[in-house]
Amino acid sequence: MTATHTTPHATALPSTTLLRIATAGSVDDGKSTLVGRLLHDAKAILVDSLDELARTSAERGFGGHTPALDLALLTDGLRAEREQGITIDVAYRYFATPQRSFILADCPGHVQYTRNTVTGASTADAAIVLVDARHGVVEQTRRHLGVLGLLRVPQLIIAVNKMDLVGWDETVFRGISEQVRELAAGLGVGTTHLIPVSALHGQNIVEPAGQAPWYTGPTLLGLLEGLPAETEHGPARLDVQYVIRPQGALAPGLDQDEYRDFRGYAGTLSGGQLAPGDPVQILSNGQVLSSRIRQLRTPAGPAERAAAGEAVILLLEDEVDIARGDTIIAGTLPDPTRQLQAEVCVLENRRLSAGDRVLLKHGTRVAPARITDIDCVLQVADYTRHPTDTLGLNDLGRINLRSSAPIAPGDYAHSRAAGSLLLIDPRDGATLAAGIIRPPGAETDAAHHEDPGHVPA
Repeated sequence: MTATHTTPHATALPSTTLLRIATAGSVDDGKSTLVGRLLHDAKAILVDSLDELARTSAERGFGGHTPALDLALLTDGLRAEREQGITIDVAYRYFATPQRSFILADCPGHVQYTRNTVTGASTADAAIVLVDARHGVVEQTRRHLGVLGLLRVPQLIIAVNKMDLVGWDETVFRGISEQVRELAAGLGVGTTHLIPVSALHGQNIVEPAGQAPWYTGPTLLGLLEGLPAETEHGPARLDVQYVIRPQGALAPGLDQDEYRDFRGYAGTLSGGQLAPGDPVQILSNGQVLSSRIRQLRTPAGPAERAAAGEAVILLLEDEVDIARGDTIIAGTLPDPTRQLQAEVCVLENRRLSAGDRVLLKHGTRVAPARITDIDCVLQVADYTRHPTDTLGLNDLGRINLRSSAPIAPGDYAHSRAAGSLLLIDPRDGATLAAGIIRPPGAETDAAHHEDPGHVPA
């Protein structure tokens, strides 16, 4: 892939492609420093924030006799994070260059915050994983690669940090690169890029590193500016969020007859494109119905086409009974089902067990459901699965569910919106777990080892 290095300047968010990035790394790998350096050198920090950063860095004696900016403080925003020198919560940062705008999720590295890493990476188009050049791939690196593989993040960037502490030794970088590529390939992670960097000194972050003439690839920012943004590959799908009926004054652009007959179905389009005249299938109240799009409207008014990610209102040719939570799909609807198998991460400090009653949220539909069985827990450190009866906070495991209402799940690899779910506690509304729906008859995942006594993936 070819990427051109640029030196960006402070600017308002341009109307360019948005890229969502997640970062991960072990403790003391320099992840917060790298994110801070990226924001600083990309001129994405306001002057008053820089002044505050300089004061805080001086108070903490950062840099010793040569005062410097502790760039890690830009993302370690919680008081506990600054006191402990670690990242605890997911910190979201928004910045832009003349070429592209970015949303960056800085995820924590500790094992007890696996749920935060899952949350931050669940919507990412690309992930940056830091590896300390002195230590190479460690257990936590394997853990993060396992989570990113499970979430099918399409682009993986390995930033081999602290190269200055190993004298920018090409042999060290090549050895780590081979190790990471082997792991990533086994996990089914998408395209993998490797960059030698020094976050503390800003080398190969925005400006090239003169100490590594053997590296001829782009800087980190140059690579990010050139990466393709992820798009939903599944069929056009609308999970109905709201049914719009005329109320009050005559709506703009409608005559009296249109106003009287107006019945629109609003939501965010995931996957593909839609246009007036397209045939659709609807899952409504357990029934599969068919119709065609009569009119397509966006916030700007009637439209001839809408693409994934746009908020739209659909008007259909036929009068059908559709409500919030129903699903409209261009083409053939996936087989509706009440039985589901899912890979989940537990987000709440409560244990999940077989027989537990939950609320299942899929798209905009929320339906009572029951956990019928818990198959296994995934040990992300070595990618093995172990039989278990319960799952606790931060655990990743496989469960079986039965929903009271049929849903039409999609393949998560093609559509995150159609292939994911949430489990909610019906008593207090707490989000218990987030999960990926496994398609019926899914093949064994070769990335997870099958050891004696372990459950095959």
